[in-house]
Amino acid sequence: MSTHPFSGRRVGVLMGGPSAEREVSLNTGAGVVAALQESGWDVVAIDWQAGANLADLLTEAKVAVVWNALHGTYGEDGAVQGLTTCLGIPCTGSGILASALAMDKVMSKRIFESNGVPTPRWRLLPTTEEGGPADGSDAVAALADWPLPCVVKPANEGSSVGVSVVEAREQLADAVALARRHHGPVLVEDYIAGTEIFVGILDGAVLGSVEVRPAGKFYDYAAKYQRNDTTYLIPPEQPRAVVARAEELALAAYKALGCSGHCRPDLRISPSGEAFVLEVNTLPGMTKTSLLPKIAKSVGLGYPQLCEKILASAR
Repeated sequence: MSTHPFSGRRVGVLMGGPSAEREVSLNTGAGVVAALQESGWDVVAIDWQAGANLADLLTEAKVAVVWNALHGTYGEDGAVQGLTTCLGIPCTGSGILASALAMDKVMSKRIFESNGVPTPRWRLLPTTEEGGPADGSDAVAALADWPLPCVVKPANEGSSVGVSVVEAREQLADAVALARRHHGPVLVEDYIAGTEIFVGILDGAVLGSVEVRPAGKFYDYAAKYQRNDTTYLIPPEQPRAVVARAEELALAAYKALGCSGHCRPDLRISPSGEAFVLEVNTLPGMTKTSLLPKIAKSVGLGYPQLCEKILASAR
């Protein structure tokens, strides 16, 4: 451990937070704390609860570096990254701008398109603040020309919170109403039938990828965290050229957004083998059963070692 850039220094594992993904973050944080302790680190768990002053929590804990185990709003969107920068404390994950761009699915898509990274065709519906009715009653008319099935989701949430796959016009209003319960505009995009592939990236290099076959329509919140009927295939059961293309596009998306450290781009592969980047997760789940640890394990990188490598990438 002597060659590690933060060797001998106190690590604060920041978890919880006030976002919709608090419970997932607490699970990630607990796993990281245990792994770092197992490897001999001086580590303190910092559970950021709603209403608490995060700057005070970090200062009082006397941490030299933050292992960011937050998910969702504030933790993943550049806000915490800005705070740790102001406090002069290195933090794992991507920087302020990359975090903000990746969290905002609309800005991500604009960046992808400007860099030639294929992403499903999309359209925006207004927020409730912009006059969009909370009950989604505008959806049928606004999407009269949009082919079904389609995906409806809030533009600024993670962990598939508020996402619906709509297969009939009469489902549109409810799907838009659900998405509008979360902040930001409503994003509607083409549903790409086919395969879901998730790519693990660490320090600007692809670690590997996993094909996920959920029992339901897509890899939703329940499939990620609550069910045990999801199938994980490492490496993906796709033609080698298709997997290589998916990994190439994942890395291109990571670089286009300016990401650093660990990341997990999510892609759909159409039945014809065409790859589309859906989004890039700059703070992917890090429980021992999460996708990035699964991918790392498949290339001989154990969970504690992965946690230490991510720590070394803190900036």
